[in-house]
Amino acid sequence: MLGPARVAPKSWSSTLSLPRSAFPPRAIPADRPKYLKRCTDELYARQRGLTGDTFTLHDGPPYANGSLHIGHALNKILKDILCRFKLSQGYRIDYVPGWDCHGLPIELKAIEQHESLGQDSNSASKAVDVRSAARRLAEEAVEKQKRSFQQWVIMADWDHAWKTMDKGFEIRQLAVFKELVKKGLIYRRFKPVYWSPSTRTALAEAELEYKDDHVSTAAFVKYPVRKLPNLAGCLEENALSALVWTTTPWTLPANKAIAFHSELDYAIVRSERHGNLLLARTRIEEIEKVCTETFSLVSIVRGSELQGAAYNDAAFTQETRPFLHADFVSADSGSGLVHLAPGHGMDDYQLCLKHNIPAFAPLDDEGRFTNLASLFDPKLLGGKEVLYNGNHSVLDFLTSKGLLLTSHKYKHKYPYDWRSKRPVIVRATEQWFADVGGIQDDALRSLDSVAFIPEGGKERLRSFVKNRTEWCISRQRSWGVPIPALYDKETGEAVLTEASIDHILTVIEDRGLDAWWTDDASDPAWVLPSLIITDESQRKTSFIRGKDTMDVWFDSGTSWTQLKGSVNTPNQPLADVYLEGSDQHRGWFQSSLLTYIAQMQPSGNCTTPQAPFRTLITHGFALDEHSRKMSKSIGNTISPDEIMDGTLLPPLKRKAKPEKGFVSPTKQITHDAMGPDALRLWVASCDFTNDVTISPTIIKAIHGTLSKYRVTFKLLLGMLDDFDPQATIKSFEHLGTVHQIALTQLSQAIEKVLFHYEQFDFKRAVQEINRYINTDLSSSFIESIKDTIYADSSSARSRVEAQSVLLQIYSALQAVLYPITPLLIEEVLDYAPTLLNNPPSSPVVSKEVLADIISRSKLQDGDLEKDLPWLLRANSAVKTAQEEARAAKKMGSSLQSEVLFQLSEAPTTSNRDAFESLTKYQSSLETILVVSGVKVSRGALPAAVESADWSYQAGFDLLGSKVVAHIYTPQKLKCIRCWKYHADIKDGTKDILCKRCEEVIEEIVKRRPDLFNTLPLSDAGIPP
Repeated sequence: MLGPARVAPKSWSSTLSLPRSAFPPRAIPADRPKYLKRCTDELYARQRGLTGDTFTLHDGPPYANGSLHIGHALNKILKDILCRFKLSQGYRIDYVPGWDCHGLPIELKAIEQHESLGQDSNSASKAVDVRSAARRLAEEAVEKQKRSFQQWVIMADWDHAWKTMDKGFEIRQLAVFKELVKKGLIYRRFKPVYWSPSTRTALAEAELEYKDDHVSTAAFVKYPVRKLPNLAGCLEENALSALVWTTTPWTLPANKAIAFHSELDYAIVRSERHGNLLLARTRIEEIEKVCTETFSLVSIVRGSELQGAAYNDAAFTQETRPFLHADFVSADSGSGLVHLAPGHGMDDYQLCLKHNIPAFAPLDDEGRFTNLASLFDPKLLGGKEVLYNGNHSVLDFLTSKGLLLTSHKYKHKYPYDWRSKRPVIVRATEQWFADVGGIQDDALRSLDSVAFIPEGGKERLRSFVKNRTEWCISRQRSWGVPIPALYDKETGEAVLTEASIDHILTVIEDRGLDAWWTDDASDPAWVLPSLIITDESQRKTSFIRGKDTMDVWFDSGTSWTQLKGSVNTPNQPLADVYLEGSDQHRGWFQSSLLTYIAQMQPSGNCTTPQAPFRTLITHGFALDEHSRKMSKSIGNTISPDEIMDGTLLPPLKRKAKPEKGFVSPTKQITHDAMGPDALRLWVASCDFTNDVTISPTIIKAIHGTLSKYRVTFKLLLGMLDDFDPQATIKSFEHLGTVHQIALTQLSQAIEKVLFHYEQFDFKRAVQEINRYINTDLSSSFIESIKDTIYADSSSARSRVEAQSVLLQIYSALQAVLYPITPLLIEEVLDYAPTLLNNPPSSPVVSKEVLADIISRSKLQDGDLEKDLPWLLRANSAVKTAQEEARAAKKMGSSLQSEVLFQLSEAPTTSNRDAFESLTKYQSSLETILVVSGVKVSRGALPAAVESADWSYQAGFDLLGSKVVAHIYTPQKLKCIRCWKYHADIKDGTKDILCKRCEEVIEEIVKRRPDLFNTLPLSDAGIPP
């Protein structure tokens, strides 16, 4: 025991073990490069040496054009979090980034930047120049984007990143194409396809955007009926016209038939202005409104009676054409009769094909009428754009012929070119197609074994596959992989066989793909020798190389050829995960699936169709705080750099003294640059399965969370500053209750976080981490052990126990946060006390570390987990009463109160059990509640509470009994060192210590006499 005081500390705080750590409150930007390299390139290379199973994430390639935006960050960071979590579980990561490099946007930019190239980019010499410029632009974009990705702390095999314009990639792509040719899945046909006049190329469905507010000029047009065999009595010469309605009047010059439905009822009505009209019976009223005229009913005609009918194209050809039954005709809109132009409509084409009616599309590549549109007067329509003045000219001509009843504006959904943002048309051209219908069943069956996140993605992808029977894979551009077809110079007949492609591939291997354009057009080296006839009695065939390139979706869709498994593992997916935006169900997901299934089918060693991916994950799009898409025109874009450098938020308020590591000139504005971890934490905090929101308010909250992480680690590092892990208690079976609770709560949190990570539910993982840090750790355990850490002897078991548990928490938080905030964790490791890093710790592969913590928690008192809920209720009741006391200004710190738990005297079983439970934990409750004393009683209130200067109460339930928690004035004095009200009154003593602090001071005096001053006895409060 400490006798009469002869010494006094220079300051009482110097006798406390207060946390000490140099860990900065904010990341120091100058340190970022070393942490970045350590947890990306070096880590990826190091983890490749692991011997566990491999986790393969296949990269959906971003397009090599322009700067990266917030959507790229969402995508790439989600992938990185997933890879880092899998690495933490012991998997070896195989993640090789890629880029989609061909296609129209880059080609247009190349032409734009080199205006001398002109618009005829498909001529041989121009194509070579375009390709050279496009390749250079793509290379520059790839390097620029790569640097940005790396700044986001993306761990990947950047040294072996692939590009669709790499020679090796292109050869593999052509090899896949050859397999499809071999299996008869590639064919050429003159049929309608989506065509973009603005970019002069065919488009696939995946290259379209649909605009809901497109406005067309719709028209009601009549055609004279010339033949009505089943209703001959109803038809007099020139007495009846069939009424059709169209939203594309410009297609009328290509009309070849009129469709009806045999099960509909039609009517012949009399119009004062337009004569007798044939239309669907149920449409009479609506058409009367549009035409502002009341019709009189002449007769009813059954749809089946229109079979064999014919009409005259009185406008453009004077030809007589048939009526055809079609299932797609309805009476929901229009007139119940549909004008058919097989050169401009998919359904029209299929129906007319059955009746041997050829497609006709008198348009050029720029969407202008050719002279064939109006043979009787080529100048009438020739050269006019069908979507603009050409449409008006058709309507004017119909009006002059008396065939137009009326026209009106019609707002509806319409396809646009997703690149140029201009409307497209449907136009019959000679194109190359892949037969999707032939592999459709296998593709759908393969999806049965795929896990979809979210689950709705499965039906979405199935619907796209189901509704697609063919894929237009040819494009009329220069910057891409050529369709390796040869054409007979005289007949134009195409040659595309397995043998011809094999031969072309050998030439490409030798000369490179650009030689397809640079070599002389008649160079025989490209032609399979067997195709050239040498017999003088026959025509010597000469061939030219085709100019069409492949759809870029075929490029990226064959990127699975970059995976190590390739097609040598037919019964296993090549990749564990494909992860992209939800728009890729109709894009990359679908093209990857179709090319892979086509390559595999039929395969002797593959009985069940297998998709190239085991799990398919989709994320939404980034929206602003008003749920609007990010758009430069609106001005609501937020760049990843704004989040990382802190400029999205107001600047920091300057302090009198700059913080360590920051040099801020007097007038310089400084922002809270949280770095890539802020961007990554935003991504992890989103419910990515839906569209995600980003705004300054959200980023401010993210900054607050990240700051909390830093403060927490700084405190943990400080509390563990003097701790030697070798001194960690060997057995966790007999921990104090407070430490048992902490370990139990930590274990429960770890299990929840791991579960959410496994389910790819990163948002809930973050929520659980934050809940644990804010509630279980900061508000509970840290508060409970501060007195132990600060005031106990450094060798006290209670302190060693507390630090042992803190070490588990420190390790666990590193492990669960590393996938999300790797730079923060690398920085923490750098500032960790030497003893904690000897040997160096690593949160990278943390499966065993976390499993060990969970197993240790299982060693605790079996009743504790069961009792924990009521202990937390007791804590909540005490806090409620304390808040009342604070509101009344009776107390500040919780140490300024004692607690009495009171039960009634009723001798019930539940009452006895409740009393025993409280008594069992009584010695620990003072620490748990952070108060200066805890008592338990039954019956009347003790005198100490009755006579207290103040008291407040709150109740809670315990095992069916009502317990009242009373807080009241402490009965002892405040210890000058630890501030607990544990000190006894000693006459004449100024600085009062509690018994525990007296003993610790005695120990410190022996170890650190330099901390104390020797006092005269009188100054020590003792008479001389």
